[in-house]
Amino acid sequence: MWNYEKRLEFPVNITKPSAMLAQAIISQYGGPDGEMGASMRYLSQRYACPYREVSAILTDIGTEELAHLEMVATIVHQLTRNLSMEEIEDSGFTNYYVDHTIGIWPQAASGMPFSAAQFQSIGDIITDLTEDMAAEQKARTTYDNILRLVRDDPDVCEPIKFLRAREIVHFQRFGEALRIVQDRLNEKNFYAFNPGFDCTK
Repeated sequence: MWNYEKRLEFPVNITKPSAMLAQAIISQYGGPDGEMGASMRYLSQRYACPYREVSAILTDIGTEELAHLEMVATIVHQLTRNLSMEEIEDSGFTNYYVDHTIGIWPQAASGMPFSAAQFQSIGDIITDLTEDMAAEQKARTTYDNILRLVRDDPDVCEPIKFLRAREIVHFQRFGEALRIVQDRLNEKNFYAFNPGFDCTK
């Protein structure tokens, strides 16, 4: 059960519209390394996790990713809410506009729609946590790319910097979770067909 506070995790107050930036930043809403996939990944993986404290880390981070999804949606909304038709046409935003007007819809910067195929939940905690660490690094890299594009707009830059910093913290927490799992396993191995863990016998 979660308590929801009706405020963003970091304030977003963008005054200057930019369809070009919106088209790039929307990738962190529904792109291959975006916040939607991250939240679904971690909140799905938590159920097969054999250790409560590691499951709690997955829950905490998965929940925070939902807050990041809300921030990214707010950024995209504020970048597009006051666009003129001329700005929409000049920026190449017309294809998105035809399908969604200026509604928020999960897709990558390339236009590829979000799909559950973009994330994995395999049920082996070592495999899942290793993927989670890689996912956080890919998200951090995407935010690095976005920061190169928004460097001249502090209203956009500051919330993106905040999101990037949280990806680093999540990477570190998943590293801690993996160490917890490895310490619990000792000399044993959690992989399939290990007699100490395999339930198919």
